[in-house]
Amino acid sequence: MFTSLADRRARLAAALPLHDGLLVLGAGTPVPLPENTDQTYPFRAHSEFFYVAGVECPGAIAAFDPRDGPRAGWRLFVPEVTEDERVWEAREQVDGEPLAALAAWLTARRARPLALLGAALPGARGDDALTAKVREAFTHARRPKDGPEVATLRRGAAAAAAGYARAAALIAPGATERAIQIELEAEFCRHGAQRPGYGTIVGTGPHAAVFHFEPGDRAARDGEFVLIDAGPDVDRYVIDVTRTYVAGRPSAFQRDLYQVVLAAQVRAVNRCTAGAEWRDVHLQCAVELTAGLVALGLMRGDPAALVEREAHFLFFPHGIGHMVGLGVRDASGMLPGRAKDPRPCLANLRMDLPLAPGYFVTVEPGLYFIPAILNDPRRREKFRDCVAWDKVEPYLGLGGVRIEDNVLVTVGAPEVLTAAIPKSL
Repeated sequence: MFTSLADRRARLAAALPLHDGLLVLGAGTPVPLPENTDQTYPFRAHSEFFYVAGVECPGAIAAFDPRDGPRAGWRLFVPEVTEDERVWEAREQVDGEPLAALAAWLTARRARPLALLGAALPGARGDDALTAKVREAFTHARRPKDGPEVATLRRGAAAAAAGYARAAALIAPGATERAIQIELEAEFCRHGAQRPGYGTIVGTGPHAAVFHFEPGDRAARDGEFVLIDAGPDVDRYVIDVTRTYVAGRPSAFQRDLYQVVLAAQVRAVNRCTAGAEWRDVHLQCAVELTAGLVALGLMRGDPAALVEREAHFLFFPHGIGHMVGLGVRDASGMLPGRAKDPRPCLANLRMDLPLAPGYFVTVEPGLYFIPAILNDPRRREKFRDCVAWDKVEPYLGLGGVRIEDNVLVTVGAPEVLTAAIPKSL
């Protein structure tokens, strides 16, 4: 048991501030659909559990006792598969100790503090302070991807490239968001994915400015932006990519806007080196995007000062990116012990830490024309001297541009695993 994960768990054990405490991680259980049926939502074991157990097993519990050593101290307790589960789901028994044995394991150690990670364990009471410390260290230890993880992510990137190649070939006036989604996801699965890694986003025209847009039956019109944000899930590891296209022939303004985003994205990718502070990558990119809007005549003033005033939020309201792995935004957050930066211009920062070899991050700047933001009277008054509002008005239905790659931080230059997906307009 756990042979292929032994090194990972030993490294993890050395990083956890358990002292004489115990660690228990729950996989979770399937969530029933709200209707009166016997169906559940697709099950995914909690990522903290999966990281140490490597199995999708509803109801399973992983446990660790540091007294037993960094390798021998790990245990996996699994429920017995029932006849109904074998008949209706073809579920097979997972190797491990019987789940019923967990109670005796805990009872024999009942005087020691308990850190509870993963899904909640019914009836168990953990030490809240210890759990918080262990979770922070656990998350930080998971940030560098090990060899098997990188290999899986490379397979995911290849599946993503295949899917985007298929989608790009379909984009033309008249293609619907749903039709593009279907072919994109099918190609992911043809190339090794088990499912999409998250809800696929395909937005045409004004929908290209909706960050979490669910594809519908709207057809792209000639000259409209088509934004796709999607990625495959390959053996639980997710690729998160965005590309923006034009159905038909782009206008001069669309080309200029796209080039502003592309140039800023390429520079941000190149800054993803070991030791670089993520907030600096974000801020520099925000300034460059703002400088591009000034050059296009849409904003006025010094780009750095505009960012300090938070004026860039009008067109770039999200962070530069996040970590990705066992899901999107997996293991993002703060460097252990670091307080949140109080500057309002960093309010949308998704993580704040120095990059290190093995980190796998997204870099996804974008510029958008979002009516809900740009038509807000309070923002128009606050930034009346920062924006050429008369020049912005004609583009309120244009949508937006986002370009996103997945980048592996190395001891040298950053490696873009999604480089095979073209990003020229």
